[in-house]
Amino acid sequence: MNIQAILTGAYMEMCYLVWGPAKKVLVFDPGADADSIYHAVEQNGLEIEAYVLTHTHYDHINALADLHDRAPAPIVVHSKDWAWAFDDRNSNAPHYPVPRKPSTDDIQWLESSKVWNLADLHFQVLETPGHTPGGCCLHFPKGGLLICGDTLFKGSCGRTDLPGGNPRQMKDSLKLLRQLPDETRIFPGHGQDSTIAHEKANNFFMK
Repeated sequence: MNIQAILTGAYMEMCYLVWGPAKKVLVFDPGADADSIYHAVEQNGLEIEAYVLTHTHYDHINALADLHDRAPAPIVVHSKDWAWAFDDRNSNAPHYPVPRKPSTDDIQWLESSKVWNLADLHFQVLETPGHTPGGCCLHFPKGGLLICGDTLFKGSCGRTDLPGGNPRQMKDSLKLLRQLPDETRIFPGHGQDSTIAHEKANNFFMK
């Protein structure tokens, strides 16, 4: 199992490519810089199987439509976040305009199943609202890794003061992540990767 992080945009958001032996890749949170993301896909000789969104803030999905134009594939996202993803308020000019909506009806809802098999990879959906209403973390048990969006960071957690944020839900979501194996590697939407064990020991919000 392979994972590659691509730093994107003014907010230094982390887009992740995850793939296995079949060379079919899942693209997580294409926030900006579509050319850089697509170049990394081509450079690794990969075929995009799906775009998976941990949540739909502008800095996590602004490259989605451009990438989908080049390489159409299903979009996998929680319905509670897709509902407002292209709202005028989901922007921060001049760095992030309102995201352009991809021209497709091939949307698959993360909440429709707790277990997914895509691109010869197996992952589990953990619904982790708090930062956004439909925020999710994607756990790959065999690879021992967690794509956690803006729910959990190294030494911190996602903001809850933005529209749709909820401190109580965030607290419950972090409790859920505490139950994962200590050796699980976390790959957040911003900043360095870490492990569940490190965050339980050092992150105030995980205590």
